[in-house]
Amino acid sequence: MADSYDALVIGSGAAGLTAAITLAQTKRVAVIAKGGLSEGSTAWAQGGIAAVLEAGDTFESHIEDTMVAGAGLNNRATVEFVVENAPTAIERLAQLGVPFNPGESDRWHLTREGGHSHRRIVHVDDATGWAVQQALEKAAAANPNITLLPDMVAIDLITQKHVEDRNDAPHVWGVYAFNRRTKHVETITAPATVLASGGAGRCYLFSTAPRGATGDGIAMAWRAGARVSNMEFMQFHPTCLYNLEVKNFLITEAIRGEGGQLKLPTDGARFMPRFDPREELAPRDIVARAIDHEIKRLGLDYVHLDISHRDPDFVRGHFPNIYEKLLTVGIDITTQPIPVVPAQHYTCGGVLIDLDGSTDLPGLYAAGEVSQSGLHGANRLASNSLLECFVFGEAAAQHILAHPGAAPPHVRAWDESRVTDSDEEVVVQHNWREIRRFMWDYVGIVRTTKRLERAAHRIALLRQEVADYYGNFRVTADLIELRNLVEVADLIVRSALERKESRGLHYTTDYPDLLPEAIDTVLKP
Repeated sequence: MADSYDALVIGSGAAGLTAAITLAQTKRVAVIAKGGLSEGSTAWAQGGIAAVLEAGDTFESHIEDTMVAGAGLNNRATVEFVVENAPTAIERLAQLGVPFNPGESDRWHLTREGGHSHRRIVHVDDATGWAVQQALEKAAAANPNITLLPDMVAIDLITQKHVEDRNDAPHVWGVYAFNRRTKHVETITAPATVLASGGAGRCYLFSTAPRGATGDGIAMAWRAGARVSNMEFMQFHPTCLYNLEVKNFLITEAIRGEGGQLKLPTDGARFMPRFDPREELAPRDIVARAIDHEIKRLGLDYVHLDISHRDPDFVRGHFPNIYEKLLTVGIDITTQPIPVVPAQHYTCGGVLIDLDGSTDLPGLYAAGEVSQSGLHGANRLASNSLLECFVFGEAAAQHILAHPGAAPPHVRAWDESRVTDSDEEVVVQHNWREIRRFMWDYVGIVRTTKRLERAAHRIALLRQEVADYYGNFRVTADLIELRNLVEVADLIVRSALERKESRGLHYTTDYPDLLPEAIDTVLKP
Protein backbone atom coordinates (compact mmCIF):
# COMPACT_ATOMS: atom_id res chain seq x y z
CA MET A 1 0.00 0.00 0.00
CA ALA A 2 1.49 3.33 -1.06
CA ASP A 3 1.42 6.51 1.00
CA SER A 4 0.28 9.30 -1.32
CA TYR A 5 0.81 13.07 -1.05
CA ASP A 6 0.33 16.13 -3.25
CA ALA A 7 4.10 16.66 -3.38
CA LEU A 8 7.18 14.78 -2.19
CA VAL A 9 10.49 16.37 -1.21
CA ILE A 10 13.61 14.18 -0.94
CA GLY A 11 15.98 15.97 1.42
CA SER A 12 15.47 18.09 4.54
CA GLY A 13 18.08 20.82 4.12
CA ALA A 14 17.81 24.38 2.85
CA ALA A 15 16.48 23.53 -0.63
CA GLY A 16 14.07 20.82 0.49
CA LEU A 17 12.52 22.68 3.41
CA THR A 18 12.26 25.92 1.41
CA ALA A 19 10.30 24.03 -1.26
CA ALA A 20 8.15 22.23 1.32
CA ILE A 21 7.18 25.40 3.22
CA THR A 22 6.10 27.13 0.01
CA LEU A 23 4.24 24.07 -1.29
CA ALA A 24 2.41 23.63 2.01
CA GLN A 25 0.42 26.80 1.36
CA THR A 26 -2.06 24.62 -0.53
CA LYS A 27 -0.62 21.08 -0.74
CA ARG A 28 0.01 18.09 1.52
CA VAL A 29 3.76 17.58 1.44
CA ALA A 30 6.00 14.74 2.61
CA VAL A 31 9.67 15.48 3.34
CA ILE A 32 11.94 12.46 3.67
CA ALA A 33 15.44 12.52 5.15
CA LYS A 34 17.85 9.57 5.05
CA GLY A 35 18.86 10.20 8.67
CA GLY A 36 17.93 12.94 11.11
CA LEU A 37 16.38 16.09 9.69
CA SER A 38 19.47 18.17 10.55
CA GLU A 39 22.11 15.75 9.26
CA GLY A 40 22.49 17.21 5.75
CA SER A 41 25.02 19.70 4.45
CA THR A 42 23.01 22.83 5.31
CA ALA A 43 23.64 22.52 9.03
CA TRP A 44 27.39 22.27 8.39
CA ALA A 45 27.67 25.53 6.43
CA GLN A 46 29.77 28.05 8.34
CA GLY A 47 30.33 31.07 6.14
CA GLY A 48 27.05 32.65 5.11
CA ILE A 49 24.81 33.66 2.20
CA ALA A 50 25.79 36.02 -0.61
CA ALA A 51 23.43 38.86 -1.53
CA VAL A 52 23.72 42.46 -2.71
CA LEU A 53 22.78 44.42 0.41
CA GLU A 54 25.56 46.98 0.83
CA ALA A 55 25.42 50.52 -0.48
CA GLY A 56 27.74 50.70 -3.49
CA ASP A 57 27.39 47.01 -4.35
CA THR A 58 25.40 46.05 -7.45
CA PHE A 59 23.71 43.01 -8.98
CA GLU A 60 26.08 43.35 -11.94
CA SER A 61 29.09 43.11 -9.63
CA HIS A 62 27.76 39.93 -7.95
CA ILE A 63 26.96 38.48 -11.39
CA GLU A 64 30.43 39.28 -12.68
CA ASP A 65 32.15 37.80 -9.61
CA THR A 66 30.11 34.61 -10.06
CA MET A 67 30.97 34.38 -13.77
CA VAL A 68 34.69 34.98 -13.13
CA ALA A 69 34.80 32.28 -10.44
CA GLY A 70 32.92 29.91 -12.74
CA ALA A 71 35.53 30.36 -15.50
CA GLY A 72 32.88 31.54 -17.96
CA LEU A 73 30.96 28.26 -17.96
CA ASN A 74 28.03 29.70 -16.02
CA ASN A 75 24.65 30.26 -17.66
CA ARG A 76 24.32 34.04 -17.42
CA ALA A 77 20.52 33.96 -17.34
CA THR A 78 20.68 31.64 -14.32
CA VAL A 79 23.25 33.81 -12.55
CA GLU A 80 21.10 36.91 -13.09
CA PHE A 81 18.01 35.07 -11.84
CA VAL A 82 19.68 33.91 -8.63
CA VAL A 83 21.52 37.15 -7.86
CA GLU A 84 18.41 39.29 -8.41
CA ASN A 85 16.33 37.03 -6.16
CA ALA A 86 18.94 36.91 -3.39
CA PRO A 87 17.79 39.92 -1.29
CA THR A 88 14.21 38.58 -1.25
CA ALA A 89 15.47 35.17 -0.13
CA ILE A 90 17.41 36.77 2.74
CA GLU A 91 14.32 38.73 3.79
CA ARG A 92 12.22 35.53 3.89
CA LEU A 93 14.82 33.88 6.14
CA ALA A 94 14.85 36.87 8.46
CA GLN A 95 11.06 36.65 8.71
CA LEU A 96 11.42 32.98 9.66
CA GLY A 97 13.62 34.05 12.55
CA VAL A 98 17.18 33.52 11.28
CA PRO A 99 19.19 35.82 13.60
CA PHE A 100 21.67 37.33 11.15
CA ASN A 101 24.46 39.29 12.81
CA PRO A 102 23.47 42.99 12.98
CA GLY A 103 25.73 45.63 11.49
CA GLU A 104 26.94 48.81 13.14
CA SER A 105 25.48 51.11 10.47
CA ASP A 106 23.69 48.68 8.16
CA ARG A 107 20.85 46.31 9.07
CA TRP A 108 23.17 43.27 8.99
CA HIS A 109 26.89 42.72 9.30
CA LEU A 110 28.37 41.77 5.94
CA THR A 111 31.63 39.93 5.53
CA ARG A 112 33.71 39.29 2.43
CA GLU A 113 34.94 35.97 1.05
CA GLY A 114 37.25 34.78 -1.71
CA GLY A 115 36.24 35.86 -5.22
CA HIS A 116 33.84 38.58 -4.04
CA SER A 117 34.58 42.22 -4.88
CA HIS A 118 32.36 43.57 -2.06
CA ARG A 119 31.22 42.70 1.41
CA ARG A 120 27.96 40.87 0.71
CA ILE A 121 27.90 37.80 2.98
CA VAL A 122 25.17 37.82 5.65
CA HIS A 123 25.92 35.38 8.43
CA VAL A 124 25.13 34.13 11.92
CA ASP A 125 28.59 34.17 13.52
CA ASP A 126 30.42 31.22 11.91
CA ALA A 127 27.47 28.83 12.05
CA THR A 128 25.04 30.26 9.50
CA GLY A 129 23.89 26.92 8.17
CA TRP A 130 22.89 25.62 11.58
CA ALA A 131 20.83 28.74 12.30
CA VAL A 132 19.10 28.48 8.91
CA GLN A 133 18.42 24.76 9.37
CA GLN A 134 16.83 25.30 12.78
CA ALA A 135 14.58 28.11 11.53
CA LEU A 136 13.39 26.10 8.52
CA GLU A 137 12.80 22.96 10.60
CA LYS A 138 10.78 24.91 13.14
CA ALA A 139 8.59 26.40 10.40
CA ALA A 140 8.12 23.02 8.70
CA ALA A 141 7.32 21.18 11.94
CA ALA A 142 4.66 23.77 12.81
CA ASN A 143 2.90 23.41 9.45
CA PRO A 144 0.03 20.88 9.50
CA ASN A 145 0.39 20.29 5.75
CA ILE A 146 3.97 19.01 6.09
CA THR A 147 4.81 15.45 7.16
CA LEU A 148 8.47 15.03 8.16
CA LEU A 149 9.81 11.50 7.67
CA PRO A 150 13.36 10.97 8.98
CA ASP A 151 15.36 7.73 8.60
CA MET A 152 14.03 7.05 5.10
CA VAL A 153 16.72 6.14 2.56
CA ALA A 154 15.58 6.75 -1.02
CA ILE A 155 16.33 3.78 -3.29
CA ASP A 156 14.87 4.59 -6.70
CA LEU A 157 12.46 7.05 -8.25
CA ILE A 158 9.11 5.58 -9.26
CA THR A 159 8.66 5.99 -13.01
CA GLN A 160 6.30 4.76 -15.71
CA LYS A 161 7.94 1.32 -15.63
CA HIS A 162 6.75 0.80 -12.03
CA VAL A 163 3.04 1.44 -12.61
CA GLU A 164 0.44 -1.31 -13.16
CA ASP A 165 -0.83 0.09 -16.47
CA ARG A 166 2.61 0.68 -17.84
CA ASN A 167 3.09 3.06 -20.75
CA ASP A 168 6.09 4.67 -22.39
CA ALA A 169 5.36 8.28 -21.40
CA PRO A 170 8.16 9.29 -18.98
CA HIS A 171 7.02 10.57 -15.59
CA VAL A 172 8.20 10.44 -11.98
CA TRP A 173 5.54 9.46 -9.45
CA GLY A 174 7.49 9.37 -6.17
CA VAL A 175 10.07 7.08 -4.62
CA TYR A 176 10.76 3.69 -3.08
CA ALA A 177 12.46 4.30 0.28
CA PHE A 178 14.06 2.01 2.86
CA ASN A 179 12.78 2.67 6.37
CA ARG A 180 15.78 2.37 8.68
CA ARG A 181 13.51 1.80 11.70
CA THR A 182 11.28 -0.97 10.33
CA LYS A 183 13.86 -2.37 7.85
CA HIS A 184 11.17 -2.45 5.16
CA VAL A 185 10.87 -0.66 1.82
CA GLU A 186 7.97 1.79 1.59
CA THR A 187 6.26 3.26 -1.48
CA ILE A 188 5.62 7.02 -1.42
CA THR A 189 3.78 8.55 -4.38
CA ALA A 190 3.04 12.10 -5.51
CA PRO A 191 2.33 13.99 -8.76
CA ALA A 192 5.49 16.08 -8.17
CA THR A 193 8.82 15.10 -6.60
CA VAL A 194 11.56 17.56 -5.64
CA LEU A 195 15.10 16.21 -5.38
CA ALA A 196 16.97 18.17 -2.71
CA SER A 197 19.30 15.41 -1.58
CA GLY A 198 22.65 17.17 -1.75
CA GLY A 199 25.92 16.30 -3.42
CA ALA A 200 28.37 13.43 -3.83
CA GLY A 201 31.26 14.42 -1.56
CA ARG A 202 31.55 11.00 0.03
CA CYS A 203 32.96 9.64 -3.22
CA TYR A 204 36.24 11.03 -1.88
CA LEU A 205 38.48 9.93 0.97
CA PHE A 206 38.75 13.45 2.40
CA SER A 207 35.60 15.55 2.32
CA THR A 208 33.91 18.22 4.40
CA ALA A 209 30.53 16.76 3.41
CA PRO A 210 28.37 14.88 5.95
CA ARG A 211 28.26 11.09 5.99
CA GLY A 212 25.11 10.94 3.88
CA ALA A 213 26.45 12.91 0.89
CA THR A 214 26.61 9.89 -1.43
CA GLY A 215 25.06 11.37 -4.56
CA ASP A 216 21.75 9.55 -4.11
CA GLY A 217 19.58 12.04 -5.99
CA ILE A 218 22.01 12.33 -8.91
CA ALA A 219 22.24 8.55 -9.23
CA MET A 220 18.48 8.03 -8.96
CA ALA A 221 17.70 10.72 -11.55
CA TRP A 222 20.29 9.25 -13.93
CA ARG A 223 18.85 5.75 -13.59
CA ALA A 224 15.36 7.18 -14.20
CA GLY A 225 16.48 8.84 -17.45
CA ALA A 226 17.41 12.43 -16.60
CA ARG A 227 20.46 14.13 -18.06
CA VAL A 228 23.39 14.92 -15.76
CA SER A 229 25.84 17.76 -16.40
CA ASN A 230 29.32 19.00 -15.38
CA MET A 231 30.11 16.23 -12.90
CA GLU A 232 33.85 16.73 -13.44
CA PHE A 233 33.70 19.95 -11.42
CA MET A 234 34.19 18.78 -7.83
CA GLN A 235 35.16 21.68 -5.59
CA PHE A 236 37.91 21.13 -3.06
CA HIS A 237 37.73 23.53 -0.15
CA PRO A 238 41.23 24.88 0.48
CA THR A 239 41.08 24.81 4.26
CA CYS A 240 39.95 21.73 6.14
CA LEU A 241 41.46 21.16 9.60
CA TYR A 242 44.36 18.72 9.51
CA ASN A 243 43.94 16.61 12.63
CA LEU A 244 44.16 12.84 12.96
CA GLU A 245 41.44 12.78 15.63
CA VAL A 246 38.95 15.33 14.24
CA LYS A 247 37.68 14.45 10.77
CA ASN A 248 36.08 16.72 8.15
CA PHE A 249 36.11 19.98 10.14
CA LEU A 250 35.90 22.90 7.74
CA ILE A 251 37.69 26.18 8.44
CA THR A 252 35.44 28.79 6.87
CA GLU A 253 36.47 30.96 3.94
CA ALA A 254 35.51 33.96 6.06
CA ILE A 255 38.74 33.63 8.04
CA ARG A 256 40.65 34.51 4.88
CA GLY A 257 38.02 37.17 4.16
CA GLU A 258 38.88 38.79 7.49
CA GLY A 259 42.63 38.77 6.93
CA GLY A 260 43.75 35.18 7.53
CA GLN A 261 47.00 34.33 5.74
CA LEU A 262 48.25 31.03 4.32
CA LYS A 263 51.83 30.24 5.34
CA LEU A 264 54.37 27.47 5.06
CA PRO A 265 54.91 25.64 8.36
CA THR A 266 58.62 25.36 7.55
CA ASP A 267 59.51 29.07 7.68
CA GLY A 268 56.21 30.93 8.11
CA ALA A 269 56.43 32.45 4.62
CA ARG A 270 53.25 33.38 2.75
CA PHE A 271 52.90 31.67 -0.63
CA MET A 272 49.60 32.84 -2.18
CA PRO A 273 51.18 36.05 -3.63
CA ARG A 274 53.24 33.76 -5.88
CA PHE A 275 50.09 32.15 -7.34
CA ASP A 276 47.52 34.93 -7.78
CA PRO A 277 47.35 38.72 -7.37
CA ARG A 278 44.21 38.28 -5.25
CA GLU A 279 46.35 36.29 -2.80
CA GLU A 280 44.24 34.59 -0.10
CA LEU A 281 41.05 36.02 -1.61
CA ALA A 282 41.47 34.18 -4.92
CA PRO A 283 38.69 31.70 -5.84
CA ARG A 284 38.76 28.33 -4.14
CA ASP A 285 40.10 26.31 -7.08
CA ILE A 286 43.20 28.51 -7.30
CA VAL A 287 43.81 28.46 -3.54
CA ALA A 288 43.29 24.69 -3.32
CA ARG A 289 45.73 24.01 -6.18
CA ALA A 290 48.29 26.35 -4.61
CA ILE A 291 48.11 24.52 -1.28
CA ASP A 292 48.23 21.14 -3.05
CA HIS A 293 51.30 22.32 -5.01
CA GLU A 294 53.17 23.46 -1.89
CA ILE A 295 52.31 20.29 0.05
CA LYS A 296 53.60 18.09 -2.79
CA ARG A 297 56.61 20.30 -3.56
CA LEU A 298 57.87 20.30 0.03
CA GLY A 299 56.54 16.91 1.16
CA LEU A 300 54.31 18.51 3.81
CA ASP A 301 51.25 17.09 5.55
CA TYR A 302 49.58 20.52 5.75
CA VAL A 303 50.06 24.29 5.52
CA HIS A 304 49.14 26.95 8.07
CA LEU A 305 46.20 29.36 8.07
CA ASP A 306 47.05 32.19 10.43
CA ILE A 307 44.74 34.92 11.75
CA SER A 308 46.63 35.43 15.03
CA HIS A 309 47.78 38.90 13.92
CA ARG A 310 44.19 40.18 14.31
CA ASP A 311 42.87 41.42 17.66
CA PRO A 312 41.97 38.42 19.88
CA ASP A 313 38.54 39.85 20.74
CA PHE A 314 37.82 40.33 17.03
CA VAL A 315 38.77 36.72 16.26
CA ARG A 316 36.74 35.28 19.13
CA GLY A 317 33.77 37.50 18.27
CA HIS A 318 33.69 36.61 14.58
CA PHE A 319 34.56 32.92 14.82
CA PRO A 320 33.31 31.70 18.21
CA ASN A 321 32.51 28.13 17.15
CA ILE A 322 35.80 27.58 15.35
CA TYR A 323 37.66 29.14 18.27
CA GLU A 324 35.98 26.84 20.81
CA LYS A 325 36.29 23.74 18.63
CA LEU A 326 40.01 24.21 18.03
CA LEU A 327 40.67 24.83 21.70
CA THR A 328 39.55 21.22 22.28
CA VAL A 329 42.45 20.02 20.11
CA GLY A 330 44.98 22.37 21.69
CA ILE A 331 44.95 25.21 19.15
CA ASP A 332 44.28 28.80 20.24
CA ILE A 333 43.64 30.61 16.96
CA THR A 334 44.23 34.00 18.59
CA THR A 335 47.90 33.06 19.13
CA GLN A 336 48.56 30.03 16.89
CA PRO A 337 48.16 29.09 13.21
CA ILE A 338 45.71 26.39 12.08
CA PRO A 339 47.05 23.33 10.19
CA VAL A 340 44.90 22.93 7.05
CA VAL A 341 44.63 20.75 3.93
CA PRO A 342 42.25 20.83 0.96
CA ALA A 343 39.26 18.46 1.06
CA GLN A 344 36.38 17.75 -1.31
CA HIS A 345 33.69 20.27 -0.46
CA TYR A 346 31.02 20.77 -3.13
CA THR A 347 29.55 19.06 -6.19
CA CYS A 348 29.17 21.77 -8.85
CA GLY A 349 27.57 19.43 -11.40
CA GLY A 350 24.39 17.41 -11.06
CA VAL A 351 20.94 16.86 -12.49
CA LEU A 352 20.29 19.35 -15.29
CA ILE A 353 17.47 21.82 -14.48
CA ASP A 354 15.91 24.99 -15.89
CA LEU A 355 14.92 28.19 -14.09
CA ASP A 356 11.80 26.47 -12.71
CA GLY A 357 13.88 23.67 -11.19
CA SER A 358 12.40 21.26 -13.76
CA THR A 359 14.44 18.27 -14.96
CA ASP A 360 14.03 16.33 -18.21
CA LEU A 361 11.44 14.11 -16.57
CA PRO A 362 7.85 15.34 -16.05
CA GLY A 363 7.02 15.35 -12.35
CA LEU A 364 10.66 15.61 -11.25
CA TYR A 365 12.30 18.80 -9.97
CA ALA A 366 15.69 19.42 -8.36
CA ALA A 367 17.20 22.18 -6.24
CA GLY A 368 20.49 22.77 -4.46
CA GLU A 369 23.68 20.75 -4.68
CA VAL A 370 21.99 17.80 -6.40
CA SER A 371 21.35 20.00 -9.44
CA GLN A 372 23.24 21.71 -12.25
CA SER A 373 21.33 24.95 -12.70
CA GLY A 374 24.01 26.91 -14.55
CA LEU A 375 24.80 29.10 -11.53
CA HIS A 376 28.24 27.77 -10.60
CA GLY A 377 29.87 26.95 -13.92
CA ALA A 378 33.32 25.44 -13.50
CA ASN A 379 33.74 26.59 -9.88
CA ARG A 380 31.27 27.77 -7.23
CA LEU A 381 31.75 31.23 -5.78
CA ALA A 382 31.84 31.25 -1.98
CA SER A 383 28.44 31.55 -0.25
CA ASN A 384 26.43 31.08 -3.44
CA SER A 385 25.50 27.52 -2.41
CA LEU A 386 22.89 28.21 0.28
CA LEU A 387 21.61 31.03 -1.91
CA GLU A 388 20.97 28.60 -4.78
CA CYS A 389 19.02 26.34 -2.42
CA PHE A 390 16.61 29.11 -1.38
CA VAL A 391 16.08 30.52 -4.86
CA PHE A 392 15.54 27.19 -6.63
CA GLY A 393 13.63 25.59 -3.77
CA GLU A 394 11.19 28.48 -4.07
CA ALA A 395 11.19 28.38 -7.89
CA ALA A 396 10.42 24.65 -8.03
CA ALA A 397 7.61 25.01 -5.49
CA GLN A 398 6.04 27.92 -7.36
CA HIS A 399 6.11 25.97 -10.62
CA ILE A 400 4.45 22.97 -8.96
CA LEU A 401 1.77 25.20 -7.44
CA ALA A 402 1.08 26.73 -10.86
CA HIS A 403 1.00 23.36 -12.68
CA PRO A 404 -0.87 20.80 -10.57
CA GLY A 405 -0.35 17.29 -11.90
CA ALA A 406 -2.68 14.33 -12.22
CA ALA A 407 -3.08 11.89 -9.33
CA PRO A 408 -0.48 9.09 -9.36
CA PRO A 409 -1.50 5.81 -11.01
CA HIS A 410 -1.45 2.50 -9.15
CA VAL A 411 2.19 1.64 -8.41
CA ARG A 412 3.60 -1.84 -7.90
CA ALA A 413 4.89 -2.57 -4.40
CA TRP A 414 8.58 -3.25 -3.81
CA ASP A 415 9.35 -6.91 -4.52
CA GLU A 416 11.98 -8.68 -2.42
CA SER A 417 10.56 -12.18 -2.76
CA ARG A 418 13.64 -13.46 -4.60
CA VAL A 419 16.40 -12.07 -2.36
CA THR A 420 17.82 -13.06 1.04
CA ASP A 421 19.59 -11.31 3.92
CA SER A 422 23.26 -10.76 3.25
CA ASP A 423 25.95 -12.73 5.02
CA GLU A 424 28.75 -10.73 3.33
CA GLU A 425 28.42 -7.16 4.60
CA VAL A 426 32.23 -6.91 4.56
CA VAL A 427 32.00 -6.67 0.75
CA VAL A 428 29.98 -3.47 1.02
CA GLN A 429 32.44 -1.85 3.43
CA HIS A 430 35.48 -2.91 1.39
CA ASN A 431 34.06 -1.56 -1.88
CA TRP A 432 33.02 1.69 -0.21
CA ARG A 433 36.59 2.26 1.03
CA GLU A 434 38.08 1.33 -2.35
CA ILE A 435 35.95 3.89 -4.23
CA ARG A 436 36.86 6.72 -1.89
CA ARG A 437 40.57 5.92 -2.05
CA PHE A 438 40.96 5.66 -5.85
CA MET A 439 38.74 8.70 -6.42
CA TRP A 440 41.03 10.71 -4.13
CA ASP A 441 44.20 9.36 -5.77
CA TYR A 442 43.10 9.45 -9.42
CA VAL A 443 40.24 11.99 -9.72
CA GLY A 444 41.36 14.67 -7.28
CA ILE A 445 42.66 18.25 -7.48
CA VAL A 446 45.16 17.53 -10.31
CA ARG A 447 44.26 14.89 -12.91
CA THR A 448 45.78 13.02 -15.85
CA THR A 449 44.14 10.92 -18.53
CA LYS A 450 46.01 7.83 -17.34
CA ARG A 451 44.76 8.28 -13.76
CA LEU A 452 41.19 8.80 -14.97
CA GLU A 453 41.39 5.63 -17.10
CA ARG A 454 42.64 3.67 -14.09
CA ALA A 455 39.66 4.93 -12.10
CA ALA A 456 37.28 4.00 -14.94
CA HIS A 457 38.69 0.46 -15.00
CA ARG A 458 38.14 -0.01 -11.27
CA ILE A 459 34.62 1.42 -11.49
CA ALA A 460 33.72 -1.10 -14.21
CA LEU A 461 34.81 -3.98 -11.99
CA LEU A 462 33.03 -2.60 -8.93
CA ARG A 463 29.85 -1.90 -10.88
CA GLN A 464 29.51 -5.60 -11.71
CA GLU A 465 30.24 -6.65 -8.13
CA VAL A 466 27.70 -4.22 -6.72
CA ALA A 467 25.05 -5.20 -9.28
CA ASP A 468 25.47 -8.89 -8.41
CA TYR A 469 25.26 -8.13 -4.70
CA TYR A 470 22.25 -5.83 -5.12
CA GLY A 471 20.42 -8.47 -7.14
CA ASN A 472 20.84 -11.21 -4.54
CA PHE A 473 20.41 -9.58 -1.14
CA ARG A 474 17.87 -7.40 0.66
CA VAL A 475 18.74 -3.72 0.62
CA THR A 476 20.42 -1.99 3.53
CA ALA A 477 21.26 1.69 3.93
CA ASP A 478 24.96 0.99 3.25
CA LEU A 479 24.21 -1.06 0.12
CA ILE A 480 21.90 1.65 -1.26
CA GLU A 481 24.61 4.26 -0.75
CA LEU A 482 27.32 2.04 -2.27
CA ARG A 483 25.20 1.49 -5.39
CA ASN A 484 24.83 5.26 -5.72
CA LEU A 485 28.52 5.95 -5.06
CA VAL A 486 29.53 3.65 -7.92
CA GLU A 487 27.06 5.43 -10.20
CA VAL A 488 28.20 8.97 -9.41
CA ALA A 489 31.90 8.00 -9.45
CA ASP A 490 31.33 6.74 -12.98
CA LEU A 491 29.59 9.98 -13.96
CA ILE A 492 32.46 12.06 -12.54
CA VAL A 493 35.13 10.07 -14.38
CA ARG A 494 33.21 9.97 -17.68
CA SER A 495 32.69 13.73 -17.52
CA ALA A 496 36.36 14.36 -16.68
CA LEU A 497 37.53 12.23 -19.61
CA GLU A 498 35.25 14.16 -21.99
CA ARG A 499 36.71 17.57 -21.09
CA LYS A 500 39.87 18.14 -23.14
CA GLU A 501 40.96 21.33 -21.36
CA SER A 502 41.68 22.70 -17.91
CA ARG A 503 38.89 24.96 -16.69
CA GLY A 504 37.94 25.94 -13.15
CA LEU A 505 37.95 22.94 -10.85
CA HIS A 506 38.93 20.49 -13.59
CA TYR A 507 42.71 20.65 -13.98
CA THR A 508 44.51 18.02 -16.06
CA THR A 509 48.20 18.06 -16.92
CA ASP A 510 47.42 16.43 -20.30
CA TYR A 511 45.25 19.39 -21.39
CA PRO A 512 46.56 22.37 -19.39
CA ASP A 513 45.15 25.07 -21.69
CA LEU A 514 41.72 26.68 -21.83
CA LEU A 515 39.64 26.08 -24.95
CA PRO A 516 38.23 29.22 -26.60
CA GLU A 517 34.60 28.19 -26.05
CA ALA A 518 33.09 27.21 -22.69
CA ILE A 519 30.79 24.20 -23.19
CA ASP A 520 28.93 22.17 -20.57
CA THR A 521 29.58 18.45 -20.32
CA VAL A 522 26.15 16.84 -20.66
CA LEU A 523 25.70 13.07 -20.22
CA LYS A 524 22.56 11.42 -21.54
CA PRO A 525 21.33 8.04 -20.17
